[in-house]
Amino acid sequence: IRDSCNQYLINGELRKWEGNTTEVFSVIKTPNKQGEISPTFLGTVPDMGEETALEAVESANKAYNRGKGAWPTMSVSDRLKCMEIFVEKMKLHREEVVKLLMWEICKNKTDSYKEFDRTIDYIINTIEAYKNIDRKGAKFDSQDGVLAHIRRGPIGVVLCLGPYNYPLNETFCLLIPAIIMGNTAIFKPAKIGVLLITPLLKAFQESFPPGVVNILFGRGRKIASPIMETGKIDVLALIGHSSSAVSLQDLHPNKNRLRLVLGLEAKNPGIILPDADLDHTIKECISGTLSYNGQRCTALKVLYVHESIVDEFNRRFAEAVDALKFGMPWEDTFLTPLPEPTKPKYIQELIDDAVSKGAKILNKRGGDLSDNYCFPAVLYPVDESMNLYHEEQFGPVVPIISYKEIDEPLDAMAASDYGQ
Repeated sequence: IRDSCNQYLINGELRKWEGNTTEVFSVIKTPNKQGEISPTFLGTVPDMGEETALEAVESANKAYNRGKGAWPTMSVSDRLKCMEIFVEKMKLHREEVVKLLMWEICKNKTDSYKEFDRTIDYIINTIEAYKNIDRKGAKFDSQDGVLAHIRRGPIGVVLCLGPYNYPLNETFCLLIPAIIMGNTAIFKPAKIGVLLITPLLKAFQESFPPGVVNILFGRGRKIASPIMETGKIDVLALIGHSSSAVSLQDLHPNKNRLRLVLGLEAKNPGIILPDADLDHTIKECISGTLSYNGQRCTALKVLYVHESIVDEFNRRFAEAVDALKFGMPWEDTFLTPLPEPTKPKYIQELIDDAVSKGAKILNKRGGDLSDNYCFPAVLYPVDESMNLYHEEQFGPVVPIISYKEIDEPLDAMAASDYGQ
């Protein structure tokens, strides 16, 4: 797909990595050199450790310099010019990034292009939003006879850790606002969806002053942990699991001083009322539960259906799920392989647990399994005794619960472990 990545970005320098590397494979299988069908080798990325991580901290810290560095003190218009240069450079790599999105995280072609284009739009919109904030900050406010000039300012050094399911868009939704405000950042791509960042390294290096953006590769515990232990991180920006967020917070020696920007797991419910238009509802629930195989923070993770329509809903929903097309990302099918090698086994365990406790698989193809895929399973009735009721499945299995009174789903949401 591409040459291996042997570069990383620290202090405005694209440095060559000479140490250990990690091989990157796609779960999509193709013939290897021996003619065997196996996971496709995509390339290698640096496997960095504490020493490089600490260099990155020093670089970001020096560039921020307690708010006195060149970047945080730069005029808003000059910072925006840097961001505009970056956007233009990023646009040049659209095809390469989209191809890697399809191979690395198995996102279908339409959604891969959409992710890239939405990210470009997001950066442009963020630039406009900051212009508006700056204009508002240019006037004086009067309160009780006191004139005040209120402006937003940067906070400090940001550690930015994005997710694998939107490795470009959601990661940049953390990174771009952080740096545009004058903060400096250390950014580590997710475990899956890592090679697609490498075409953008040069764009970051050429667009921003030294130390503003530092990009590392490797495992979180080898990089993020020692970074947090320095106490020099002012903001932890993370989209992932709460266990990761908590363990990283605990490593910071001044935890109460640490700002948090977190997107964590969720059990988002869809509630279908008795008067719902089922044609429209089925379509929305398919999209909500199974877009990108349900691997979205905002996916519907449980459906509550009123008892008066649950039988008809279940029949029609199960038929609609079985009609979904499965294939390779570049074929632009709705369902694609699962990029995490361990995910099919986990989904199967959830299904087996629910079935053993009284749930039934409603759709004929539900739970059909392969090494890198599990066909979506629609399960009913689901109750509190099942793991699927409590866990964020983040994959192609749809639990359905019937209810009589609207307070039942609302009470379940209020009692949930999740804040989203």
